[in-house]
Amino acid sequence: MNTLTLSTQSRSRQRHALNPELAGFECISCSLQLEIADFPEGCPSCFARGEPSTVRSRFRTPPSAVADPSRQRMQRYEAWMPYASWISLGEGGTPCTSIPALADQQRVRAIYIKNEGLNPSGSHKDRTNCLVVTRALDIGATGVVAASSGNGGASLALYAAAAGLPCRIVVTPALSPIFRRAITVTGAEIIEVSDSLDRWRRVADMSKSAGWFAATNYLDPPVGSNHFGLQGLKTIAYEMFEEFGPDLVDVIVVPTSRGDLIWGIHEGFRDLAGLGLTRVLPRLYAVEPFARISEVLAGAPVTGSFPGTTALASIGGSTVTYQAVAAIRASRGGAVVVDDQAVARDQERLARQGCFAESSSAAGLSAVDRLRAQDRVSSEETVALIVTSTGYKDTPPGEAWS
Repeated sequence: MNTLTLSTQSRSRQRHALNPELAGFECISCSLQLEIADFPEGCPSCFARGEPSTVRSRFRTPPSAVADPSRQRMQRYEAWMPYASWISLGEGGTPCTSIPALADQQRVRAIYIKNEGLNPSGSHKDRTNCLVVTRALDIGATGVVAASSGNGGASLALYAAAAGLPCRIVVTPALSPIFRRAITVTGAEIIEVSDSLDRWRRVADMSKSAGWFAATNYLDPPVGSNHFGLQGLKTIAYEMFEEFGPDLVDVIVVPTSRGDLIWGIHEGFRDLAGLGLTRVLPRLYAVEPFARISEVLAGAPVTGSFPGTTALASIGGSTVTYQAVAAIRASRGGAVVVDDQAVARDQERLARQGCFAESSSAAGLSAVDRLRAQDRVSSEETVALIVTSTGYKDTPPGEAWS
């Protein structure tokens, strides 16, 4: 038996205890109090009304400090997580770097890049999947399953391999060969279906009838990803606070699809406000490739369908979640529509300043252009761009995707 196999089996035998202060969960919409359990369809009451809504952790005694200074990276914030320990590959602790040249170009006080592409699998999804696979191990799931356009599947496959868990990723034919290799090299299985909604139906079947633990949404209208995993995204806010202190950035621009990330960032800042560490939360702007969240903010139903086409696969999709809209409204932010051509240009602009971002991540810089032109961000404000994934995952322009 080789060293890798021994290491994987050793990890899979570890016990990862729940946070002893975790009291249960609470619906972010109707505030229904729930026990410690799995809610893949979100709040049962909201789901029954046909308005799916995710749930947040609630603690018996909330943490009294942001971080444990004796720990490193994401594990600094274990007191805020549903598990006190988890399968870790060194996720978190990503840099937030000032780029003065971009600030000058955009005519703002400062621009920072929070580079999530430097996580183990190259995206922010690692902050969720470390907790997802830990929960799946804890409850004895058959394995883990996800519907993915790339980043989430590659991340889940990596963490499942580290945990010794079977993993299946449900994809469409549009999945790039780069992601196919990243998933299958871990030993995970790819299941290909005809379209995006078919992915969700397949995940639902596996979750409900075969004991597979769903890492991602499978509802239409959607609720968002697994609620244990979502808590990990709060750590982005904690890291930014530790770097900037109470003088937070004014605006955070977040490439957005189902809204997991923008909701997680808002929750993290909400926690900080609860500790009395900040009085003004940064405004959150969701970046989308066609009007979707923008339509809901203008009055369209959150459960509606908003079809569109884009090459920005990581932030595509025709549906909106309640969590995305709730985070934006609570932060007094908004949504920004960008076009593929502008994003292609801005991917190059970012690279020339030292950040090679996946095209969907580069959309954040395009959004700043729009926000400045619309006077929604002033020249006196500080902006942070969340770069969700590394550009090394992009298929070069003009090359086949299947």
